[in-house]
Parts: sequence; structure tokens; C-alpha cells
Amino acid sequence: MVSPLLSWYLLQSVTILQITGFMLLCMMSPRYTKRNESTFYELANMSKHGSQILITPDDHDYFTYDERDALSREFYDARVQDLKGRLKPKRFEHSLGVASTARTLAEAYGLDGERAQLAGLLHDWDKDFNDADAQRRARIFEVDLHPAVIETMPRLLHGPTAAASLGRIYPQLPPEVLQAIARHTTGAVGMSDLDMVVYIADALEPGRDFEGLDELRAAVGEIELEELFLRTFRHILLSLIDGKRRFHPQTGTIWNYYVERDRARNHLKG
Repeated sequence: MVSPLLSWYLLQSVTILQITGFMLLCMMSPRYTKRNESTFYELANMSKHGSQILITPDDHDYFTYDERDALSREFYDARVQDLKGRLKPKRFEHSLGVASTARTLAEAYGLDGERAQLAGLLHDWDKDFNDADAQRRARIFEVDLHPAVIETMPRLLHGPTAAASLGRIYPQLPPEVLQAIARHTTGAVGMSDLDMVVYIADALEPGRDFEGLDELRAAVGEIELEELFLRTFRHILLSLIDGKRRFHPQTGTIWNYYVERDRARNHLKG
């Protein structure tokens, strides 16, 4: 005959096993989002140093784990649903517009439309973090940025931090997609075609309504991609000047680089 004390211990053990099993089942679900009372999510062994890395502030972030092919329709549709939980409605619609425009641009210039659409969709993954959280993420991910940008231009951090975060949550994302996401806020010297497509799409998507955009939209497919990028970069640069806003420290270097390339192309054309 089993003693009352032993019966109690057996009952507690069964209960603990049931709870543990339920938690494991939840964590294995692709729709499971880890949330707890701590300040940050933690993913193990994903930093470049091989130690734990803190991912995102718990009270602002939303994502779902997903191991499917990053270029599959299922993965894309799941990230659309994630963005609904991450972004304000207007920003969400902007992201859909950039995704569609990026695909159109890619196809106009003979590039991979699926990669362009995915990069366009995810480009503002981190956009709705406030300045303090954006700076915090930049330090956590050790993004390679000028210290002045982190300290005084936090609105420019969402591209690099999104690329860093997405690369850890979804390691199957193609590196060229992550690079395009990282570079869409400021541009860079030596942009890839995909980088330029996402940068341009961010400016030209249908929800944008600024003076001069119709001329840029009309030029799609009519001029070389790099020329379209340079014109778009100039448009954004002039808008920053008109608004008396600060530049990224590398803005002048980027401008000079592409102007020189443009001059060289025109010289070769005679």
C-alpha cells in the first residue's frame, strides 16, 4: 500500500512533468514568441564571440521563430504577420509598399525579385523602437557605426540593428538581403545592385508623396540603376539640406564616390 506522503510526491512529479511538457510544446511551435518578465530576450551562442547575446526589449518587440526557407512564400507571409505586430499601421503599409516597389525595380533591372521583395518588406523591422532602445540595440549588437551616429542620430540606427537582429533570429536569411536592409538608411560606398534597389524603393514606394518623386519614378528602367540611385540619393540629400537636418558622417564620401563614377561613365560614353 502506497503511503500518503509518497502519493503526494508522485502527484507533484506528474504535475511538474505535465507543465514541462506543455512548455516544450509551446516553444517548439513556429508561432511561439518568447516573452517573460526580464528586460530582454536571450538567444544562446549567437554573438560573434560565441556567448549569449541579448536580442530585443521585451515590452516593445514581437517576432516568431521560423526555420523555413527564407525565400519561401510561407516564410514571407509569416514575416508580414510579424510586422503587423511590430509596426504602426502606417509604417506597416509603407513596408508593404517598399516590398512591392523593390520587386518591380528588381525585375526592371534583371535582378532577383524575391530577394528584393523580402529585403523591402523587412527594411523597417526595427523602425518603431524609440531612440533609447535603438541606441541600446546598436550597442548590444556592436554594430560598426561611427560613435556620433549612435549618440546623436538614433533614427539612422534601425537599418543596421534590424540586419543584426534578423540575422540572429533567422540565420537562413541570405547575407545580401541583410546587407541591403543594413544600408537602406544612409547608403554606402560600393552598394550592390540589391542595396540600391531597396534604397530607391524606400523613397519611391506609392505611399511617398514628395516633390520630384514622379520624375524619379518615370526614370525606372529608362536609365541605369546606379544613375537612378544617384538621383534618388541627391533628392534625399537636398531634402535634408532644406530641412536643416544633420548628415551621416559618411554622406559626403558616398556622394563624391558616386559622382566620380558617374563622371567616369559619361566620359567613356564620349
